[in-house]
Amino acid sequence: MLHVDIPTREDLERLITARDSACVTIYLPTTPITLEAAGDRIALGNLASAALDQLRAADHDRQAVERIDEQLTDLVEDDAFWAYQANSLAIFATPDNVSTFRLGNRLPESIEVADRFRVKPLMRAVTAGQHAFVLALAQGSVRLVEVTADLPAAEVRVPDLPRDLSDAVGRGSLESRSPRGRIQGSEGKKVRMSQYARAVDAALRDLLGGRNTPLILAAGPPLDSIFRQACTYAHLAAPGIESNPETTSDHDLAIAARSVLDRIHADRIRAFAEKFETRTGQQRTTTDVAHAAKAAVYGAIAEIAVDIDTATPGYLDEEDGSVTFAETASADTHGVVDQIAGQALLKGARVLALRREEIPGQGDLAAILRYPF
Repeated sequence: MLHVDIPTREDLERLITARDSACVTIYLPTTPITLEAAGDRIALGNLASAALDQLRAADHDRQAVERIDEQLTDLVEDDAFWAYQANSLAIFATPDNVSTFRLGNRLPESIEVADRFRVKPLMRAVTAGQHAFVLALAQGSVRLVEVTADLPAAEVRVPDLPRDLSDAVGRGSLESRSPRGRIQGSEGKKVRMSQYARAVDAALRDLLGGRNTPLILAAGPPLDSIFRQACTYAHLAAPGIESNPETTSDHDLAIAARSVLDRIHADRIRAFAEKFETRTGQQRTTTDVAHAAKAAVYGAIAEIAVDIDTATPGYLDEEDGSVTFAETASADTHGVVDQIAGQALLKGARVLALRREEIPGQGDLAAILRYPF
């Protein structure tokens, strides 16, 4: 099973507002296969050494550097930590603490040493991913299949998950009369399907609780609509898989699930683009970095799409929103678009971290404003 720590909005806000003279951000592609994690541990050790060298070259306090060194070394040497990984690892370290997030999407290797963390790549994990669960639900069987970008599909063991409808309702026949004789035939069958759906939903709660991983339903009528009515998981995907889950292999379910994930992401991008076009006619959009910076600081941005790969060095004044661009990146300058995204999120905006070609205008950013600004 892919072990992920998808950041909450509160996590992002905490990282965005963190300030220290020695903030180390590390992104590292990893493997969820424990036996192959040795290379990732070596890679982290090398990245940690490079970050420490930067801190020492900038004459940071020796004890502060040593504390960061200890924390990163502990991570490299923690066998239990490396036994459960995903496709990427994000690490945020200061002399006082270290935070890690195991991510389902694959991010390129990078390090940054500054007075704040580089959070924008982490936002990509919230915007789009290739990690999902498929619930293959039929009257005669039920199973949960995990789908990732790089690994074969795998069935997930779920405690207390009923084997089938009869197991869930404790009856040998769907057509049998209820104890009080009030329901029978097709009516009784639907009632017991509802009981089955609720039992499946209850069994999934412990596994899915706290996640935002899409759950994709593969079920035929009427069980598909019955489960959707009973499901309490907030991230049940609207598109489902139209196939017989009992005759469809895990591999084929994974192929269909990846198509659903692509549709979800495309729908999100299309909805943003349509709203952007509408708001443009109302003078409530901008693609200008300096304009967006002021709007972000003053809380005027409702939604913003930013290029995940953009790294325009500079400084954003968090008091008046003015931007000072720099020729090169340094510990004193930060990605301006990163800072805009962070300020927008802190002021309640919805942030999408996208590829440049997915952004209206295909620039560094595109912002939808709450009002003309």
